[in-house]
Amino acid sequence: MSSNPLCVDLTQRFPELSSEEMRAGFVPSPRFGRVSFESYQPNPEFVTQTEALEQLRDFAENPPRARKTLRLFGGKKLEGVGYYLDGGFGVGKTHLLAATWHSFEGQKAFLSFSELFYALGMLGMNSAIETFSSYALLCIDEFELDDPGNTHLASTFLGQLMPAGTHVVTTSNTTPGGLGQGRFNARDFERQIQAIAGRFQVLPIDGPDYRQRGVTLPRLCSQEELGALEARQTRPYTRLRVSALNRHLLRIHPARFGKLLEGIETILLEELEQIVDQNVALRLVHFIDKVYDFDLVLALTGVPLEKLFDLSFRFGAYEKKYSRCLSRLSELLSARVGPALK
Repeated sequence: MSSNPLCVDLTQRFPELSSEEMRAGFVPSPRFGRVSFESYQPNPEFVTQTEALEQLRDFAENPPRARKTLRLFGGKKLEGVGYYLDGGFGVGKTHLLAATWHSFEGQKAFLSFSELFYALGMLGMNSAIETFSSYALLCIDEFELDDPGNTHLASTFLGQLMPAGTHVVTTSNTTPGGLGQGRFNARDFERQIQAIAGRFQVLPIDGPDYRQRGVTLPRLCSQEELGALEARQTRPYTRLRVSALNRHLLRIHPARFGKLLEGIETILLEELEQIVDQNVALRLVHFIDKVYDFDLVLALTGVPLEKLFDLSFRFGAYEKKYSRCLSRLSELLSARVGPALK
């Protein structure tokens, strides 16, 4: 650990998150804080990108007024509509999701799937339904079903929220019908999965990863380069071994990773090693997601990125999560550290 007074020891942070702080955080992250439909640049070779853009813009600017529309005599509210952005990583799904949130007028919430389930656990289902029913729009990033528990909760939550009038727009790397496959016996929960899928209109978004910069992943820093980068720090930063970070992340819920990084602008990580424990690997994936969302400076030393995750992980049930993580690491390291060290 550095003796520099600007260096923050993340392993001494054990952030708590009150329900008020949690609700205040239901907004797009800094990286997506100012995106718009106008700033999205669809790839002309993939018409589905333009189609999704136009569909969402029309929805956001002319949404069904679910909370004001009543049947003439029945008095029943119009059910909220659902859009499911299905596509690979790096095609701009989160950009479009955040643009929808920014353009939509009315009470709205934006959070990741893991943050949503943290909220469900903190509030309890009944209180969560009451809380989220106050929103006309709920945007959920990276929707996925990892186990029977969150499958049941997602089915119950959406089954009560959307009929009451809340619109839901979500992104995912998995088609609705393929949710949960390879992670648990999804066939035993087929009815619940199909019920979830049936609430959404699927908007496929095809195309290559816009972050792809070539066939090779960017190189990591040397210890000397990392030291030179640290010497230039004038704002709060952190420097620690990746092994120490991984041990600490196991003690913190991923929904609190954002608060863990509060006030930090640069992250210097040393001695990256191949991860052979999937629980550790998935926690690191969540951490990198938050670093990316917060648009922080990141530098790494250690093994090349292509060796970071065990091959059995990269071609297993969570393959897309690991591919997304490597894609985001490539952008972070290429755009931030590379130029600074030249």
